[in-house]
Amino acid sequence: MKATEQTLHQIERAIKKVADKFPPTDEAMLLTDIHLRVNQETGEFVAFDDDDNEITRSVIEQWIGDTSNIFHNSIISIIRKCIEKNKDIIDSMSILKPYSFVLENEEKDPIAELYVVDDDTVIIYPELMAGLDEELDDFLKNLIND
Repeated sequence: MKATEQTLHQIERAIKKVADKFPPTDEAMLLTDIHLRVNQETGEFVAFDDDDNEITRSVIEQWIGDTSNIFHNSIISIIRKCIEKNKDIIDSMSILKPYSFVLENEEKDPIAELYVVDDDTVIIYPELMAGLDEELDDFLKNLIND
């Protein structure tokens, strides 16, 4: 799925609303993750805290009525792109680290960990890691044979 500019703007606005709920302060709030859920029928993009309290809600018009079986997998990179664009405000949120943004389905089952905020942790996007196992195996095989 290719996101429209309007879709990117709507997602970014929702992410900024989440960040607004946790402005930078000296004392961090105790919260583990931000749970993002998308409803394919209505296009609702909702963020929840760990206690399932709604943080913000937005409607992504492009996603309304999308019945694709790969819908959730196709929006992962779109949401990650928007999170990455707003990395500075997300990293400064006053939530006790580490915390992450997790995409879930409507049954609250995790689909993907989109972004982790921690001083020492970095998530490497799966797209960048594609084929790495085979390359490492070939490298080690060549190294042993030499």
